[in-house]
Amino acid sequence: MTEMQAFYHNVRRPAGLYLEPALMQRRVLEDQVELWWFTEPRRSLLCYCASVALIMGLGLGGVGLLSTTKSLSGEWRLGVGTTLCLLALAVLLKQLLSSAIQDMNCVNSRRRIDLLKSGGRADPVLILAVGSAVMLCGTVLLCMATIGHRVYDSREMLVSGLVLMAAGIVMAVTVAVYGVIIYLKKQREQRRRRMMRMSRARRLGSRAALVFNVSGGQTSQVRREMSSSRTSLI
Repeated sequence: MTEMQAFYHNVRRPAGLYLEPALMQRRVLEDQVELWWFTEPRRSLLCYCASVALIMGLGLGGVGLLSTTKSLSGEWRLGVGTTLCLLALAVLLKQLLSSAIQDMNCVNSRRRIDLLKSGGRADPVLILAVGSAVMLCGTVLLCMATIGHRVYDSREMLVSGLVLMAAGIVMAVTVAVYGVIIYLKKQREQRRRRMMRMSRARRLGSRAALVFNVSGGQTSQVRREMSSSRTSLI
């Protein structure tokens, strides 16, 4: 009877006790709002470095174009340089806004934190929008360099247009590759969780079958003892 009670005690334990340590740690982290900003440190670091590089590249390009605007034929430098500086400020504003919201701890929604944190859903969308804007600027410069006849520095305009268009295409392709990698990673994580749930269900089922076999064997043994005792009494 003691063995049967021990087996029943094992079976009646909650299923959470049989979880893997990584899953138990993940469930503990899900209850802490402050730690939701750091659930994926590698992705956050990657997106943060990409944002910093983007801010520096756009800022230096915009300042370089603005600093060379001297003649009357340099209106395009003024327009493109201002656009690049505004795009750099937009990326910087997003990073500052995420840091301010994280420091103030004024957001308690998991969906909003996943959207605003570094490496969240807002970063790829912002980088894609910036890349599209840079590509559009490069396309406009290429059209002006090939069609316009009164532009004195058409060669510099052509080179700037090619550089901006190539940079926009690289940003768009990078975001697309990043999205595919994240999607494949999520699919692999879902398959791993499904396999772990199936393995836990199998282990629990084997323990229940073991309890049934042991309790059945002990019941038959008790019946045999009772029948032998009745026979001896007769």
